[in-house]
Amino acid sequence: MRPRVLYTDLDGTLLGPGGSLFAAPAGGVTGLAADAVAAVHRARVALVPVSGRAEVRVREAARLLGADGYIAELGGIRARGDLVVRDHGAYRGRGTPYEAMARSGAAGFLLEAFAGRLEPHAPWAHDGREISMLFRGHVGLGDVHARLDGAGYDWLRLHDNGIVRRAFPGLEVEEVHVYNLLPREVSKATAVSADLADRDVPAGEAAAIGDSASDLALSPHVGRVFLVVPAPPDLALPPNVTVTRAMHGEGFAEAVRLLLD
Repeated sequence: MRPRVLYTDLDGTLLGPGGSLFAAPAGGVTGLAADAVAAVHRARVALVPVSGRAEVRVREAARLLGADGYIAELGGIRARGDLVVRDHGAYRGRGTPYEAMARSGAAGFLLEAFAGRLEPHAPWAHDGREISMLFRGHVGLGDVHARLDGAGYDWLRLHDNGIVRRAFPGLEVEEVHVYNLLPREVSKATAVSADLADRDVPAGEAAAIGDSASDLALSPHVGRVFLVVPAPPDLALPPNVTVTRAMHGEGFAEAVRLLLD
């Protein structure tokens, strides 16, 4: 069934290297992603960016893409038209979740516990955030959550939001991932589920395209999920998940063709 709503990640999915709509995965220029966005609009499918970016950056990207709303900070903020909903989840202290995390020392705890493997994802880590903290590196989430729980930070969870294909001198890791630290009830999955309820659209009439574990987690909440990166060989994918042959924006275009044909 052709979807009524298409949720898409931005960096590493719709956008190629450097965050460009026109950057081909292996270098050079491609117009496939831009053409696919136009095809989505012609098919009258609502396009909704879902990103770990701060709201101001997702809002502007949504405007440029002609999107029908957006979800920012990995699910913490969702918007459609003039309605903006902030899902803070449960957290400790006053102010925003970001301020509560800053006062709690959670970021310092993680940076010390995983020195050389985790660092702030500068400069975006300090870019008007309300609900999440942004890191880069490579860590085991099971180990992270066990340490957070043991240190009294059981109200927080770290989410893997995809791979950055470049090196950073301060990190002693072979592969760099982007991570969002959030109150444990907040995620892309909860935001997409709430957005579909607001639209009165059944899960089976929605699809999602992404490149990370946080996008894979959408599979119970939409009819189909496409990943534009190879899945780990030891990972059993749900039956409604397809891995595209192409990557980044070209993978987005491949997924759109499969959805609209």
